[in-house]
Amino acid sequence: MTSEEKRTTILKYNSQPFNKQTINDGSYIKINSNNESCIDNINLYIKIENDIIKDFYFDGEACAITISATSIMIKSLLGKSIKEVLEFIASYENMINKLPYNKELLGEAECYDEIYKQPSRKRCALLPYIGLKKAIKEYQESLI
Repeated sequence: MTSEEKRTTILKYNSQPFNKQTINDGSYIKINSNNESCIDNINLYIKIENDIIKDFYFDGEACAITISATSIMIKSLLGKSIKEVLEFIASYENMINKLPYNKELLGEAECYDEIYKQPSRKRCALLPYIGLKKAIKEYQESLI
């Protein structure tokens, strides 16, 4: 992905977020994820059934990095198993931290592969994933 393609992808998902909508349905896990040092404050609404992400939305106010990262995350992980989601998250986190990662697995999420160059923006790119991990933990604990 070229620098221009990365920029275009981020701007596209910021201006046209994927599945940005408030959900008022008790069958969804609602998780808030925020960045205390800036405006980023998002809610994730996730419906998980039989270890599959069946439905996934978000709302809130955030910077272009967080909005686009959330949109790409949701688009990439909708319909995936918890196992696939955790593999994706691990690869994404490795990429953000400049460690080896699976390029093929990440697809459009690879547009953040140089975010490590801006340490203050890493949290923006990771924020939705922090929330998703909380939601998965809540889901798994509900099964016990």
